[in-house]
This record gives sequence, structure tokens and C-alpha cells, in this order.
Amino acid sequence: MSLVIQEHARARLITDGPDPRLVPVELRFEPGEPQTLHVRLPGGVDWAFGLDLLERGLRSPATRDDIRVWPCGRAQLVLELHAPDGVAVFQFDKAPLIRFLARTRAATVKRPAATTSAAARA
Repeated sequence: MSLVIQEHARARLITDGPDPRLVPVELRFEPGEPQTLHVRLPGGVDWAFGLDLLERGLRSPATRDDIRVWPCGRAQLVLELHAPDGVAVFQFDKAPLIRFLARTRAATVKRPAATTSAAARA
């Protein structure tokens, strides 16, 4: 049985104000959608996009539809989300994102089925 993988992180919400605001963010991977990352933001807003976009964005700028991801220095990543009512920009530390991706990769690795036939035991 496959389980949902979750990682709780904190991101800096970048605004026009002088200081970014720290907000809780939940990263979620569901086995029924093996290529999809769900990002739950404050207020219950859920964005879903490909895990590959996050993986590429850790190394270089990457864009898909209304989502942009790019590295910010060696230890951070920026996630920019475009919606009809505006743009939200979040800055993450890379460590929880890398940990989350490693856990999703480990969960999706195909393991060989155990052989239980009498011939195999002989």
C-alpha cells in the first residue's frame, strides 16, 4: 500500500512591504498522481504542478503555464504563481524541497515482486 507523502515547510511571502512574511506551506505527493506535486498555501489554496518543474527549477529557471520556479542563490528557490487576481511570490529554503523530492523518488521506485512459487524455492 502506498502512502501520501507530505512535507511541511515555511516560505517567505514576498510583498511590496519591507519584510517578507513567513507562511506555512504543505508539499504533498499522492501515489494516484505519481508525477504531480501539490502545494497547499495558507487559506487552503492548492496548486498542483509537475514534480519535474520543481526538479528543473532547483537548477535553473523553469516555467509551465502560470507557474515559474528558479533558484535564488545556493540555498533558496523562488516559486511564482500567477492567477487571474494577481501574482504570489514565495521564497523557500531548498533543503525541505530536496528532502521531499528524495522521498517521492524513493516511493516511486519499482521494487521487484517477491517470488513465492515452489519452483523458485527449490
